[in-house]
Amino acid sequence: MNALSADTHSKMESLQIQIIRHMPAWEKLSIVDDLNETVRSLAICGIRQRHPAATPAEVHRMLAGLVLGEELAHKVYDYAG
Repeated sequence: MNALSADTHSKMESLQIQIIRHMPAWEKLSIVDDLNETVRSLAICGIRQRHPAATPAEVHRMLAGLVLGEELAHKVYDYAG
């Protein structure tokens, strides 16, 4: 098997893969959920650093632009009908 990570020893990488393969599905999903929440938090921190005066609603809208893309975020959040 080819190495997935250049900075991880191949034996340790094999052990990690073996552990992940034996995890129950709920545990894998929990890890993915935690990672998604971390990415969301980092994105919000970045938005707040770039726009310190933004209101919570503005931050939420900017996050939607990042997650959904501006075209869809505009359709969902900027609809005034």
